[in-house]
Amino acid sequence: MDGDFPVKYHENPFALKIGRSAAVQRTFPPGTARLARSFHRQLPSYKMSPLKNLSNLAAMLGLGGIWVKDESQRMALTSFKILGGTYAIYRVVKSILGIGDEEEISFSELVSHATRAKLGDLTFAAATDGNHGRGVAWAANALHLRAVIYVHKFTSQARIDAIARYGAEVRVVDGTYDDAVRQVMIDAEKNGWQIISDTSWEGYEDVPRWVMQGYTTMFEEAQEQFAGQGIVKPTHIFVQAGVGALAASAIGYYHQLFGANDPVAVVVEPDRAAGLYHSARVGDGRPHTFSGDLDTIMAGLACGDPSPIAWDILKDCVDVFLSCPDYVAAKGMRVYGVPLDDDPFIVSGESGSVTLGALMFIMELDELAGLREKLGLDRNSQVLLINSEGNTDPNHFRRIVWEGANPVPRAYRRGYR
Repeated sequence: MDGDFPVKYHENPFALKIGRSAAVQRTFPPGTARLARSFHRQLPSYKMSPLKNLSNLAAMLGLGGIWVKDESQRMALTSFKILGGTYAIYRVVKSILGIGDEEEISFSELVSHATRAKLGDLTFAAATDGNHGRGVAWAANALHLRAVIYVHKFTSQARIDAIARYGAEVRVVDGTYDDAVRQVMIDAEKNGWQIISDTSWEGYEDVPRWVMQGYTTMFEEAQEQFAGQGIVKPTHIFVQAGVGALAASAIGYYHQLFGANDPVAVVVEPDRAAGLYHSARVGDGRPHTFSGDLDTIMAGLACGDPSPIAWDILKDCVDVFLSCPDYVAAKGMRVYGVPLDDDPFIVSGESGSVTLGALMFIMELDELAGLREKLGLDRNSQVLLINSEGNTDPNHFRRIVWEGANPVPRAYRRGYR
């Protein structure tokens, strides 16, 4: 398979098939999702994001169901990231105030003048590709506190403006997302800021763990929604990854709930920023940096350094890691936006759509029949996807959806009827 092939894959030899992952137990102890959702229910304008059923597309591909947790409808931020950033800040504030892990405080108490006075001159800092920074900026603004958000030089002006809209100071770093992470570490240490990061490093694990715990609200909701359809759980989860926090949250949540009977787990990355796929291929059980300029249209996934605490979970629980070129995400965007008759319309950004594109190529290409068989994808499969973002970069969205940027190479196009 050449470098332009839609899907490269690597089976994970470390995946646990019996028992429980110790890494999952550390990060997602029982009750974690309940506590996270209890907090999120109090946020202004909170409501469950929809779980949408692409039943006609599933039938066309030979699957039992394709279910999309549509985070483009997550509050005003059109992204799941608000769940992690707000919950991490909530936990940081509780820690500063000396409030125990199991003790809850209300959102109104969190944003009260009394709490603000106790926190003093606190500044939150974060590195972001866009959506995480918006979530941190939103939470800081609600608390009437300062936020400084670092972005890399390839970040679009639309994403920068969306962060600044919530009152945050945005600083552009001449480098990649990983360079932005390193710069925020330096500046936060110098200025006494509180970092709110979705990736971890040595000596910094509590906050990224809380971010990952915050994301479990999505899957707690999804399980309620599946129950309403008479489905106990999805049989498969396809989830996109940057540093790995979202993927570890999704897969860790289901492993905590079902143990060895958890869904088949597939992680999808851009081929130009495939840190997890690369780490799995190295095969020594440790996370490894993916070098390069990380130049992919999937801006939210353009990360070269995996989060170590996320990697520990993924190493234990992921069945297959995938690496895909940009046109796979572009195909997913167009399919979401032009659905089959009676399937719901979904607005999906580049980072939200790559899992749908990958799933379609796996089901359509003869060259991937072996992968279909390994994954057990058939008419009994109920596949969960996460549309992690909506239209967060309108100009680029239009170039792909209106003008056909990043087209599927002719060799891999299907003759649909």
